[in-house]
Amino acid sequence: MPRVGFALGYGKFTNATEIANLMQQAEERGYESGFFSETIELMRDSVTSLAAIGLQTKKLILGSTQIVRLRGPVVMAQTLASLDELTGGRMTLAPGACTASHARVHALPTVDLSPAEVLKEYIESMRLLLSGEKVSYHGKFVQFENVGLAWKPVRTYIPLYVPATSTTGLRLAGRIGDGVVLNAVCSPEYTANALKIIRKELEAAGRDWSKFEVAQLINCSVEDDHKKALDAVRWEVATKLDPIQLPFIAGPKMRVGEPYIRKEDIPLFERAYAEGGMEGLIKAIPDSYVEGMTASGTPDDVKKRVQQYRKAGVKLPLLRPAAIHQTQRLMDLFAQ
Repeated sequence: MPRVGFALGYGKFTNATEIANLMQQAEERGYESGFFSETIELMRDSVTSLAAIGLQTKKLILGSTQIVRLRGPVVMAQTLASLDELTGGRMTLAPGACTASHARVHALPTVDLSPAEVLKEYIESMRLLLSGEKVSYHGKFVQFENVGLAWKPVRTYIPLYVPATSTTGLRLAGRIGDGVVLNAVCSPEYTANALKIIRKELEAAGRDWSKFEVAQLINCSVEDDHKKALDAVRWEVATKLDPIQLPFIAGPKMRVGEPYIRKEDIPLFERAYAEGGMEGLIKAIPDSYVEGMTASGTPDDVKKRVQQYRKAGVKLPLLRPAAIHQTQRLMDLFAQ
């Protein structure tokens, strides 16, 4: 059967209890994984939500984005090992780079190192800590001496996937990640181009592509009316093009090869936000952006679009509903 995951946490329309209940239903319908998005918009936090999901499910593989520097690498490893123990060895994690935008929102100081350099050190040092032994790490940002968890983790190797959008992030995923979680609001064409970058880097490092996980968050909006489906997910497309995200999303996607973002539209989005805030920006997002970078429309439209992501190289689609009233319908649409 085709592999499929269910993703929640990005929208403010589901709370932690509802997320856990929905993930239980996804498990019952044959979904392989449940993915939680911890976001710059300060939605629910991943640790609380993953604990709730883990206690509500029995076999669902769990994953989450978790931005580095918001927690230290020792705490992140400690928490990951604890969650893995709580869930009987079902955890994965997608530690992501801390950009200047993340630092500003979370009141963190800026650092001289690039976000990718810090992320690399977090991943390397966390893998050492998860061994259950006393370890040392001496990087430019992460440094500790003779530190170790006080108990033996259930698993001493937990998969760490790199969430990536830019060329730099994609290359890092190919070099050191157990896999990649490609960003939401990206087209299948972007996906195909991104995977070429990753595969080239991975093969240069002498690694095995067949053992590399390729997951992608896919925004899904399913309605009987095509226009209604586009309108229901337009808000999430807008969150990737607001003034905070714009420098870190639009440019990098275009450089990788996202054909649906047009350079000449960027000033229009900036002006729409300046004049009308997020509501103004949402109204300014063209239908072509929504159709190109999401799986939206009638049930058949959504199924066909997700298949296009699979053909582009996605091994594990992580389907994220656009609205609370769509969750059951989307879940049933891809039930195994």
